[in-house]
Amino acid sequence: EDWSTARAAVRSPDQLELTEAELKQEVTRTLTANNPHIPRDIVRFSFKERAYKLVDDIDQTAIHFTLNGYLIHKDSDEGRRQSIRSQSLSGKQEEKAPVEAPAEATEEAETKDEEPTEDAEEEGGGEGEGEGEQEAEAAEAAEEEPPPPKAPERKLANQFNFIERGSTTYHYPLREKGLQTDPAPFETFSENVNQWFIYDSYMEELERMEKAKEKEKAKPVAVKKEDKKTGRKLSYVEPPHVDSLSKVAKAAKIAERMVNLNIYDDIAQDFKYFEDASDEYRGQKGTLLPLWKFQYEKTKKLAVTALSWNPKYKDLFAVGYGSYDFMKQGHGMLLLYTLKNPSFPEYSFSSESGIMCLDFHSDHPYLLAVGFYDGNVAIYNLKRASPQPSYKSSAKSGKHTEPVWQVKWQKDDMDSNSNFFSVSSDGRIVSWTLVKNELVHMDVIKLSADETTMQGPEGLQLQTLGSGISFDFHKKIDYLFLVGTEEGKIYKCSKSYSSQFLDVFEAHHMAVDTVSWNPFHLKVFISCSSDWTVKIWDHTIKTPLFVYDLGTAVGDVAWSPYSSTVFAAVTIDGQAHVFDLNVNKLEPLCTQLVVTRKKNKTTHVQFNPAYPIIIVGDERGLITCLKLSPNLRKKPKQKKGQEVKKGPEEEIAKLEKLLSLVRQPGSKE
Repeated sequence: EDWSTARAAVRSPDQLELTEAELKQEVTRTLTANNPHIPRDIVRFSFKERAYKLVDDIDQTAIHFTLNGYLIHKDSDEGRRQSIRSQSLSGKQEEKAPVEAPAEATEEAETKDEEPTEDAEEEGGGEGEGEGEQEAEAAEAAEEEPPPPKAPERKLANQFNFIERGSTTYHYPLREKGLQTDPAPFETFSENVNQWFIYDSYMEELERMEKAKEKEKAKPVAVKKEDKKTGRKLSYVEPPHVDSLSKVAKAAKIAERMVNLNIYDDIAQDFKYFEDASDEYRGQKGTLLPLWKFQYEKTKKLAVTALSWNPKYKDLFAVGYGSYDFMKQGHGMLLLYTLKNPSFPEYSFSSESGIMCLDFHSDHPYLLAVGFYDGNVAIYNLKRASPQPSYKSSAKSGKHTEPVWQVKWQKDDMDSNSNFFSVSSDGRIVSWTLVKNELVHMDVIKLSADETTMQGPEGLQLQTLGSGISFDFHKKIDYLFLVGTEEGKIYKCSKSYSSQFLDVFEAHHMAVDTVSWNPFHLKVFISCSSDWTVKIWDHTIKTPLFVYDLGTAVGDVAWSPYSSTVFAAVTIDGQAHVFDLNVNKLEPLCTQLVVTRKKNKTTHVQFNPAYPIIIVGDERGLITCLKLSPNLRKKPKQKKGQEVKKGPEEEIAKLEKLLSLVRQPGSKE
């Protein structure tokens, strides 16, 4: 009756006593795989980085029970030895044990013997006595019986057992078959091959392929036509297919230019003939007369990032579009405008990445080198009607890892291969050579930042690279060039030295946006920066000769092609400044607002190589053409008794005179 009695619950002495509300309250516990008892913030010494590093990957496994196993594979050597040993031990035990009948058999025999005796007792006592005698005889016989024979050990079936069977088949006799042929004819050939022979062979093959294509295009097509009167089918030769637009393309272009000339007739007249007469009453000051404005619908949201005049066609200029904002990077465009048609570009190319710089080839004006924001460089061939560049770098061919800020064509190398240089924020100045159908790169120099080194693994000294923003090559000395960096320094470098600089100028406090050699004087160059200053230097002197503070960040500066003392600069407040050192060494002769919109900045300026005009680009994709007034392009008067010099000699002497005035106080000190 213990099961019917009530059992009282036994409580632990340290159990909490909770109310009903606390018992009903749900307590959520989150199980994680992290071990709460492992040590935190373990620090170990890294021999690779030579510093103590925090160990992140800590094992979260917690082991509660471990037991070494004693199982051995039965097919191993130890398993076989143990099985043989156990078999031998079991055989010896069987030999030593006495032969006894199994207990189960004796018990069954007893039960069988007991059952008939009970029946016999019930029937009568006489029969019981006879049966007792029979039982005694059976027991004696059982004792005298020998032990049962041992059953043979059963062998396990082997799955690899197999039976070999043989069969006789017909044996085919071998037959031999032989043929006799004439030996193949051979001829000994020898030829001396050099580079010119290979080049001529390639050119012949290209000419042959072009002629074959022209023949296929010019091949007339026979067309069958049914005559309605006679019902016969007549065959005639159809003239080759010519695009209908290509027939009138030239005429349409001329007509378009004539229409634009009529629309902008007053601007064309001002460009050609207008000279501001009010300059006579301004003293030394001058003005900029706005002419055409160039804008394309697809580039309104892009900034003008590069400007370049064509060296052969003085009315043609190229414009690169992209973005200087790191967060607003997208596609870019390359447009070529002419002064004869300001309403629509002559050429238009689209690119996946923003265009940051461009440059025309001086000897081949149809070749245009372009640098992109993604670090690639490309060459566009204006002769080919293709929207894609003719040559472009890739990750395999050594492209820059950061934006390409400037590209410059150089003279052809010894093998007459065209080549240009590029500078990027990754600190590399790379020479790109056009060999056959690919661009081959070679690192000319790597800029070092502040000449500092960083400790690397195993005691190696790793040099940190600077960020190149602008560069320019000397007009006469081929190997000499200047590089402006993001740190504000200007390096004077040589193509012959890849690891050393010829000189370092502590030029600006911010990035050097532009650096440019004077087109006339061999020693003078100009630089501008976002630190509001424009500086003029002599590359043999470490300090600047002239410093101009324009009151806001300077976007670009350019020397004029007609005077050694005239230069123009644009600032981010939308103004253009024109200086003439020969007239006024302290202030600009003209400061004029070019961009009228708010939150719009002027980015680049370029002088036309032949006409007295400049073009200015801004952040809204607009290019403004401005004409210089007579005071801004005035030539100095020759004094009596002075030698009359013409051309470059006069310009060099004019600038040298100014420099001598600046150098004199320094030399006295």
